[in-house]
Amino acid sequence: MSVESGTAEQPESTRRGGTTRDREWRIGRGVAIRAGFYIFGTHLFAGFMWVLSRLGEHAH
Repeated sequence: MSVESGTAEQPESTRRGGTTRDREWRIGRGVAIRAGFYIFGTHLFAGFMWVLSRLGEHAH
């Protein structure tokens, strides 16, 4: 096992097998997926609340 593996001298963009552009794209994609889940979850919750209010209107 060598002490000097060369990873410290490599630029940030070539470490861990990816370029900076690929990493930025992956981060952007993750944000978009997370935002989609939050938007979907919010609409699902709002729909559930709407159903509850409709059921409550018809209760005697």
